[in-house]
Amino acid sequence: MSTEPKVLQPIRRRKLSREVLDRLLAGIRSGEWPAGTQLPSERELMETFAVGRPAVREALQSLERMGLVAITHGERARVQSLTADAILRQVGEAARHVLETSPGTLEHLKQARLMFEVSMVRIAAERAAPADVARLERALAAHREAIREQRLFLSRDMEFHRTIAEMTGNPIFVAVSQSMFGWLERFHVELVRAPGAEKLTLAEHGRILKAIASRDADGAARAMTAHLTRANKLYSALAREGGP
Repeated sequence: MSTEPKVLQPIRRRKLSREVLDRLLAGIRSGEWPAGTQLPSERELMETFAVGRPAVREALQSLERMGLVAITHGERARVQSLTADAILRQVGEAARHVLETSPGTLEHLKQARLMFEVSMVRIAAERAAPADVARLERALAAHREAIREQRLFLSRDMEFHRTIAEMTGNPIFVAVSQSMFGWLERFHVELVRAPGAEKLTLAEHGRILKAIASRDADGAARAMTAHLTRANKLYSALAREGGP
């Protein structure tokens, strides 16, 4: 191990694109380029920072991956508002890849969803206003109408849960639940075709709705726990019997 004082150690060289990225980030954070405005053109950035086009483009692509700018061909990069939904969309594809390549991760996701939605439905029940309950009733009615249309049934299933997330009044809950549904969708779309799965889902959604309408937070939490636990067990059994 070197005992040479840090002040005398060589200065590490950094990639030019990283230097450009850091300066652009500083400008965005300071308000020099607020949300909705465009960054300077690639040529202007090249001249300002005295770097080549590759360094500028790599820095802009990094900003895009972070959700901080939108890049449209032929136009200058535009600064975006950083929202919870935008942040979670950035990890969406990576999450899908992990789920597809690591089977055990799907079970972890189901466990996380159970804990998340049970807490969420409790808050929704505590805050439920008559208008919220009416909207959830409409979501359940639309779900029932789609019982014979496989993909629409799954979409309406997710809409029911999304409505509960919106009832909490917390946009973070909405964004997280939306991401979870997207990650789970490709794994459940085949399983909901199995006889009995649709009726189970609708019956349990009805119990969740009843508890929320009564503003029974404990009852809503129990109903959601039973719903997700029994649904997961049924889906697993159906998958073993017939396979997706």
